[in-house]
Amino acid sequence: MLCKAIAQVMAGQADDLGGGVFKKRLSDNQYRSIVLARGGNFWVYEYLFAKQDRANIEDDELKAFRELAKSYAALTAEQVAALVAGKDWIEICTDMDF
Repeated sequence: MLCKAIAQVMAGQADDLGGGVFKKRLSDNQYRSIVLARGGNFWVYEYLFAKQDRANIEDDELKAFRELAKSYAALTAEQVAALVAGKDWIEICTDMDF
């Protein structure tokens, strides 16, 4: 389900919040995800929340997500590989999944 959702984000089927931050609805609109992008090279599910718990993120949270997206954009392929290898990040989809 998460891989399919990322494919939809890549196809423009998400709310673009600017600065590499996207909001994608999941599970028949019951959940929301905040996805951060690095130039289309990788996408990060950064924050997931239930619609029943909160309607949206706050302005200060959006600003922080934009800063985080900018930081992710500066990562090299080697740094990303190290994050995955160290289990700081979990790879859930690869190009072959699309």
